[in-house]
Amino acid sequence: MENLKLNLFSHLTAKERESLSFPAKLLFNKNLLNGEVLDFGCGFGKDVDLLKEKGIDIIGYDKHYFPNYPQKRFDTIICFYVLNVLLPEEQAIVLMELSQLIKPTGKVFFAVRRDLQFEGYRTHKFHQKKTYQCNVILNSKSIFRNESCEIYEYRHYNQLFTDINSDCPFCSPDSERELIVESATAYAIYDKFPVNNGHALIIPKKHCSDYFELTFREQSACIFMLNQVKKLLEKRFNPDGFNVGFNVGVNAGQTVDHVHIHLIPRYEGDVEDPRGGIRAVIPNKQKYQ
Repeated sequence: MENLKLNLFSHLTAKERESLSFPAKLLFNKNLLNGEVLDFGCGFGKDVDLLKEKGIDIIGYDKHYFPNYPQKRFDTIICFYVLNVLLPEEQAIVLMELSQLIKPTGKVFFAVRRDLQFEGYRTHKFHQKKTYQCNVILNSKSIFRNESCEIYEYRHYNQLFTDINSDCPFCSPDSERELIVESATAYAIYDKFPVNNGHALIIPKKHCSDYFELTFREQSACIFMLNQVKKLLEKRFNPDGFNVGFNVGVNAGQTVDHVHIHLIPRYEGDVEDPRGGIRAVIPNKQKYQ
């Protein structure tokens, strides 16, 4: 997370405009801006103003220019050219935030630049500050691409239907289950048979039975999400502690052949003697001898 301190001027890439941006015009003409709409990372808010004039029920949020964070979920979210100026950690946080702000059956539309010739930090021509830019490829459905930009459509992972590994409950999660948060690589849901209030599972999207066979990037994405879900559970359930663990192999108690990390909130008095924690997987070894 130290890198986040280096990317201080991403907001300086916002542009003054008098007309709708190309992605906004395209989505409007295709009648894809439905219900309550949020423009996330709206910059100076010109798309918001112009879409309101066209009858769209829309509000804008921008960390720097319109900082009142949304307090509800939306039917449609647009996020234009935001990811291109964020570091990978920041991109993951935005993806997770939007997965929480969209309604279970809603859609998020990401526009990313496809005309970048240089990745990394550069000196902004006007502001003379170091700003960051990078190319972004998402694993969501692409609905438009030209030489300048690409537009992706994101839906909650458990609202997508696939024939691949359809017998795996984590590759084809129940559409009625509450999705806590999602990134490009992983998602989190509540355990179907919780051992405590707020018992959550962090699950990589890649079908793999053994955590140690995931790539370092995939493992890191799971741990990064674990940290974010812990914060969400603290706000929602106010636990007194946590147990974190995963099972690898039948003899270690694994019952679903797909990696999943358990994040279990703990509460004072939920067991008679909590000492030893996860050592209790072998009951007679729970207490130190």
